[in-house]
Amino acid sequence: MQDVNGSNLWGGRTYVRDVGYTWRDDHGVIAHTAEIERSPRRYAHDLQWRDRAGGVLLTERRQLTASVVASDVWRLDLDSVLTAPADREVRLGSPATNGRPGGAGYGGFFWRAAADGEPVAFTADAAGEETVNGSTAPWLALTGTGPGGGAYTLVFAGLGRGDRWFVRTGMYPGVCVAFAFDRPAVVPAGASRHGRYRVWLADGTLDRDGVAALGASAP
Repeated sequence: MQDVNGSNLWGGRTYVRDVGYTWRDDHGVIAHTAEIERSPRRYAHDLQWRDRAGGVLLTERRQLTASVVASDVWRLDLDSVLTAPADREVRLGSPATNGRPGGAGYGGFFWRAAADGEPVAFTADAAGEETVNGSTAPWLALTGTGPGGGAYTLVFAGLGRGDRWFVRTGMYPGVCVAFAFDRPAVVPAGASRHGRYRVWLADGTLDRDGVAALGASAP
């Protein structure tokens, strides 16, 4: 997130309203604090989201699980619970909520893909970056060709209440479950924000029917 109660946990420049991207001394960190489980299929750990002075903005319990779906498909499930301190709410923002135009509401569960050339993003009823960026479709797919020449399809699911898809294919290939696409998200004091995100990783280029079949096969 580029704005967590005023701390930049994205890195790089911070978008400042009426100014633009600016280098600021506001970088925090997301730090691993404890390992909960480690196995061939699953990894769970605790983290702290900290401001530049080391103050704890949020705590997180994160679990990653890998599952074989078929000989050419596997799935990553990521479960995350973000908890605010008991004495204050936490505001999650983005360049868009801080004034940047152009649908730049990135920040959240973000996947940066590798691609040789421009990939294609589509949902069940729309295609193309400009159309799918900001959408609330149940799933979003990205098809492309990797640097080694192999075609791939990534299928994303897991929008929560108030989330939207942030998508880039031209400038770079990336898909994000955006927590603050056009308005800030707030974690109330002492409360938690739960998220479960799924990514299917398939060899080859799948069409809409192929993507829908993957989703139907999930437990």
